[in-house]
Amino acid sequence: MPKVLIVEDEEPVSLLLRYNLEAEGYEVEQAFRGDDAEIRLREVTPDLVLLDWMLPGLSGIELCRRLRARPETERVPIIMLTARGEESERVRGLGTGADDYIVKPFSVPEVVARIRAILRRAKPEVLSSVLALGDLELDRETHRVRRAGRELHLGPTEFKLLEFLMRSPGRVFSREQLLDGVWGHDVYVDERTVDVHVGRLRKVLNRTAKKDPIRTVRGAGYSFDDTFAKAG
Repeated sequence: MPKVLIVEDEEPVSLLLRYNLEAEGYEVEQAFRGDDAEIRLREVTPDLVLLDWMLPGLSGIELCRRLRARPETERVPIIMLTARGEESERVRGLGTGADDYIVKPFSVPEVVARIRAILRRAKPEVLSSVLALGDLELDRETHRVRRAGRELHLGPTEFKLLEFLMRSPGRVFSREQLLDGVWGHDVYVDERTVDVHVGRLRKVLNRTAKKDPIRTVRGAGYSFDDTFAKAG
């Protein structure tokens, strides 16, 4: 699931973009100030940044310049969003390091299409429909899971849970993080529900195999075992 950071101070615009990108299967984070976005980008590196030109705290053009100056973010694709449509401004934005430039008001489907086109060129691996770790293979498009070539039958929640864990092998997720990532921020589900679904997922995954790919970290949560991911 590609990660997109939206840096846009107009909340309705940011929410519209987030809703549509999440509907397309993207993982989305938001920042409403340029300086806040810079701090966040020092902690997490997204697959693409959707960046407004005019921002409080730090302008989008300056943030773009700083991102290109840092080794960690120099290759992260950046799409600038702006009301400035003049050719000289477009040239300035692209000259600063932006990969593309979209003038407001914009068509949301066009934004989504441009994001996909840039990611297809810059990071084709994040758009892959198949996750393969160890002897496990998960196909996002067909919603099929196989282990050692044998098809497994998962419920929709267990499928989403496995996909979420497989995207970040070795990373430990708390129950709260799993609730947000799998069930969503707007759905109230008790944390114990996570344990129930992890148990169901394990039962299916380990029915014909001995090594459990899901690791329980006492007092912290769950992770997809990175040693399993490197095996096979």
